[in-house]
Amino acid sequence: MSSVSVPANRWLVLVAVMLAFLPVVLDMTILHVAVPTLTQSLSASGTEVLWIIDIYPLLMAGLLVPMGTLADRVGNRKILLIGLVIFGLASAWAAFAQSAAMLIAARVLLALGGSMIMPCVLGLIRKTFEDEGERAMALGLWGMVGAAGAAVGPLVGGALLQHFWWGSVFLINVPVMLMVVPACYILLPRREQTTPGRWAIGQALLLIVGMISVVYGIKAGFGGKQSLPVIALVVLIGVTSLTLFVRKQLRSPEPMLDLSLLSHPAIVAGLIMAIVASGALAGVELTLAQELQYVLGKTPLQAGVFMIPIMAASAVGGPVAGYLSNRFGLRRVATLSLAGAAVMLAFLARSDFHDPGVLVPLALALLGLTLSIGLTASSIAIMGSVDASKGGAAGSLEATGYELGTGLGITLFGVFMSSVFSRAIDLPSGLPQASAEQASRTIGDAYIVANELPFDQGASLIEASKAAFTQTHSVLLTTAAVVIAVLAVVVFLALARYRSLPPAHH
Repeated sequence: MSSVSVPANRWLVLVAVMLAFLPVVLDMTILHVAVPTLTQSLSASGTEVLWIIDIYPLLMAGLLVPMGTLADRVGNRKILLIGLVIFGLASAWAAFAQSAAMLIAARVLLALGGSMIMPCVLGLIRKTFEDEGERAMALGLWGMVGAAGAAVGPLVGGALLQHFWWGSVFLINVPVMLMVVPACYILLPRREQTTPGRWAIGQALLLIVGMISVVYGIKAGFGGKQSLPVIALVVLIGVTSLTLFVRKQLRSPEPMLDLSLLSHPAIVAGLIMAIVASGALAGVELTLAQELQYVLGKTPLQAGVFMIPIMAASAVGGPVAGYLSNRFGLRRVATLSLAGAAVMLAFLARSDFHDPGVLVPLALALLGLTLSIGLTASSIAIMGSVDASKGGAAGSLEATGYELGTGLGITLFGVFMSSVFSRAIDLPSGLPQASAEQASRTIGDAYIVANELPFDQGASLIEASKAAFTQTHSVLLTTAAVVIAVLAVVVFLALARYRSLPPAHH
């Protein structure tokens, strides 16, 4: 590549793309504290609530790779601007949704916009910063904005719900977009290098259909809402689509996803870490938000404040992980951070949240820190195993791991929570059959049913559901601790021969 004139306004470009990226990350977590309010306002069922939260990361997981390759063909600037406009319009639609179904549809559109924004942000940083030192700095700042955005999501959500209706958690994106779109339009370079070749829409559709079908199958299977033949059919469609997608990738001269990357054990280890750690983080935050509001009776804002330690610490994890990996080697850092996270989860499972003292916030902070060090370590493992020309492909693979982890984490935690809860709840006698069935699904459903019952019966149902949820919460955190402890061992073995590739030029 010829020596590119370094854009003079490159730091302004960074500010613009980081502002574009912020609402996308906020939207992943802002709903966690809004769940109770939203459930009651739209009287949404447990399944609908899971879809409202989940359709966004799941669709993003399917769309990131296709949109990343489309941006390489058409240009990052165009795709980014289109994505920002779609995201702004979808936010306004979500804010005024009248039903759960309408909100799910708006979230589908949000995911489409978000999946256009995310790969472009990384692509533009990669193209704007040619100097390695500056690029590392820019990526560090980008990572911090990402972690901080996901971190303040529940806080912003809580503060908005304190004063406005639930739609405000979406409406906040509109003024941000009105500011960011003109800024990106003016600041981003008009001319950029694109890769020749056509965009394989068929491959993109196979990937999206495959991802969503498999996850829907998992969800419906555990939720017990669908008959077995329907679930089997959906999973079969998903597996078939993904198999076809993989075969096409292996044969194509210009694959959408470079699957040869998976021949590096470090990349596989990094991907598994990304999926499990982001899944655990999302699932724990969602469970916590419900425990704090439904069981401890905190307002959304108080729940957001209670969760500050986990958020703040996870924002610091990125830079810390980079420093520690250089000092002690990636294998040690990755393994120990995961082992630490497992210990914290096990401790939190036994803690009493009614009387948190100093230990619970401390444990939450350490959990946020260790999990985010684990996530950054996964990024270092993936990016350190490829040369710069494949950075884009590796980046979209990694981002897909995060989204898939978040989506699956919420699905599996939600489904698991529901099944443990329905076994744990001791329903008061004399409930009508239909009410009893609904109340034993989730704590949100129990509250909806309780509001329709006579006062005494409603009150005893709420007490029963609180007791059941506290038990569920503890089972869930213990299980997560075991899974992450197993992952620590897997990572320790997988990174045995890890050596990062030297930079391409000296």
